[in-house]
Amino acid sequence: MIEKVAYAADGAGQAAPANPIFSFMPLILLALIFYLLLIRPQQKRQRETQEMIKALKKGDRIITVGGIVGTITSLQDDYVVIKTGEGDSKMEILKNGISGLRNPVKQEKK
Repeated sequence: MIEKVAYAADGAGQAAPANPIFSFMPLILLALIFYLLLIRPQQKRQRETQEMIKALKKGDRIITVGGIVGTITSLQDDYVVIKTGEGDSKMEILKNGISGLRNPVKQEKK
């Protein structure tokens, strides 16, 4: 009698092997979501920043990563010289340190 119970327990616990793709599906979906929400937008932002840096010209108003605002007076291969303030103060800034262009505020005439 004990032998019959033992044989019945062995056969009842077997299940069909699962497809390995279905076991990795949550990991694949997580990687896809991670790419779409984090990596792709960062690459787009980096590409736009590189295009902006390539298009810099003399007279553009820029903002540096440190928050300094200035006007480009000359361009070199890897850095720019900017004029800050009303005096004759000039700074050399690496192009990698430029965070964006500052559009001049247009004041409406009253």
